[in-house]
Amino acid sequence: MQTAVQVKELTKSFGAHVAVNQVSFAVKQGEIFGFLGSNGSGKSTTIRMLCGILTPTSGSGQVLGYDIYSQAEKIKQNIGYMSQRFSLYEELTVMENLEFYAGIYGLDRSQQKQRISQVIELASLDGREGFQAGMLSGGWKQRLALGCALLHRPPLLFLDEPTAGVDPVSRRIFWEIIRYLSNSGITVFVTTHYMDEAELCDSIGFIHNGILTAYGTPENLKKEFGYKTLEDVFISLVGSKELNRVRELFDKEILIP
Repeated sequence: MQTAVQVKELTKSFGAHVAVNQVSFAVKQGEIFGFLGSNGSGKSTTIRMLCGILTPTSGSGQVLGYDIYSQAEKIKQNIGYMSQRFSLYEELTVMENLEFYAGIYGLDRSQQKQRISQVIELASLDGREGFQAGMLSGGWKQRLALGCALLHRPPLLFLDEPTAGVDPVSRRIFWEIIRYLSNSGITVFVTTHYMDEAELCDSIGFIHNGILTAYGTPENLKKEFGYKTLEDVFISLVGSKELNRVRELFDKEILIP
């Protein structure tokens, strides 16, 4: 199986602050890769380097065979990217947003018509084409943002916390779409704070304070660390010190109920 993403000792510093510190991992073509970590751990910075938005300080990497230093524009043309914040024009309608992004991706008129129709059907947006994007609920906005990222049929899709703040039904539907895309051969690189979503990934990388602390399949990671759930693995890797500190405060009766 081919490799969609390969990074070795990838590092990004902002002055004295090292946001990503010598991170190495690989993502196979067609798999769902979960990139997990607490807020500020380096997830979004890593994604922005892989998308050609940020230039690394050091290390090496390839995305779809393109070098992240010298071929950033090629990477941008061949990936789909959905950021934490809605990448939509809220004053435009659903259809206008789709038409705008189709134009950005350089699709001709026949391609636009066909692919917009396919995206509307896939994301169940039919009947909402005339709705302003700003009037949609969080779950529907996320589906529209995903649809916009898929219009040019990218072989690799980056999703940065795509289901943050949406209801359980929308989360389930979103992950049904992700699994369908993966089964169709599209590689999905996703960040999430929901461990039930992490269980659906083919492989996972945990990052903490810019350092990759664990990497493997969900089942192998649970076996390796001796826990029954990924949530316990996550806490042991990124939150055990903070959790123990709070427990000590309870023991000392510093926090009064």
